[in-house]
Amino acid sequence: MILTENNTRTEFVEAVARAMMAAARTAPKGKGIDNLELVTVTGDELRRLGEQMHRYAEELGYMFFHRDAENILASEAVVLVGTRAAAIGMNCGMCGFPTCEERGSHPAFPCGFNLTDLGIAVGSACAVAADHRIDSRVMFSAGLVARKTGLMNGCHTALAIPLSCTGKSPYFDRVSTRPAGA
Repeated sequence: MILTENNTRTEFVEAVARAMMAAARTAPKGKGIDNLELVTVTGDELRRLGEQMHRYAEELGYMFFHRDAENILASEAVVLVGTRAAAIGMNCGMCGFPTCEERGSHPAFPCGFNLTDLGIAVGSACAVAADHRIDSRVMFSAGLVARKTGLMNGCHTALAIPLSCTGKSPYFDRVSTRPAGA
């Protein structure tokens, strides 16, 4: 048998994506309460995400979404990490309310621990990508569109980590291929 990098690249990137989700899942969390949702998209679903990002660029007026959509479309996989807005009972005030009970009536305000846990999980996932020399970038834009289009059901906040294993990172010289306003 002969294995070439070109014939095994997609399989390798998908294996790294699975390892990234494991790293995010096992990352430390406030009081050990896990409010994360983890999803990897590839193939047709990845193309749909990129296309939906182009649509949201126009709808929201965020032209940088076009550039990010092109990065998603140039990726082999995207790991999505999201968090539900569920208080963990610390009464710390990080959400802007003095107690979790008072915040409970305002679910639009996520628990500060949810967002901190999300950041730690994303950092752990990105470390796995770096350890395997897979190019990645953390994107608010793709996470937002994934959440708005139902890929991250029940999540208040989501971030996306596109992955690429090519001769040159598509996330380095980030220039949109679409003209401004297109």
